[in-house]
Amino acid sequence: MKILVVDDHELVRDGLMQTLHDLEGEVVCVGAADADAALQALQTQDYDLLLLDLMLPGINGMAFLGVLRKRFPALPVVILSALDDPDTVARAMRSGAAGFVPKCSSSEDLLSALRQVLAGASFVPQGLQDAHGGRSLAERYDITAGQMRVLELVSQGKTNREIGNLLGLTEGTVKGHVSAIFKALKVSNRSQALLVANGKKRTRLRI
Repeated sequence: MKILVVDDHELVRDGLMQTLHDLEGEVVCVGAADADAALQALQTQDYDLLLLDLMLPGINGMAFLGVLRKRFPALPVVILSALDDPDTVARAMRSGAAGFVPKCSSSEDLLSALRQVLAGASFVPQGLQDAHGGRSLAERYDITAGQMRVLELVSQGKTNREIGNLLGLTEGTVKGHVSAIFKALKVSNRSQALLVANGKKRTRLRI
């Protein structure tokens, strides 16, 4: 059985690959630090499963999931991420992930989830199903697809200029998107926007 592990942190990636050897049978693990390296690996050999982190440099994991579903529709993809709010989980599953495992999970929980996926089932931990009846963040706050792409890059700590370069937009256009996102989420800064996007309540600080 061949498993491709896509995570940009080398220590995390190596630890995951070591853990995966505890699966039943002979397991061959290959690591990739980003989407480009993963695509190169997928073009050279077939894999039984791909374990994908969402926070990747360059094209992020959610966007890469869409690429994988189009180019390798039969390949099961399991998301392993520290971003485990209900919106992110629901979006990943709607985008074609076969499973979602929070990075805070134990090694045995991860292995159990992968066994289910390899057996043909899907996996989402109890308590992480979408708490909003399947409605995405974009649907609940009337945020456009373009604004969601900007919000994803904001969540990665990108500046307006960096976002513009990545999306082919002017810095002024990005600022307009960010302002529209703040208005839709009823927040005044990036930190508050990320709290709402992650399903957490905002608190007002009084000075």
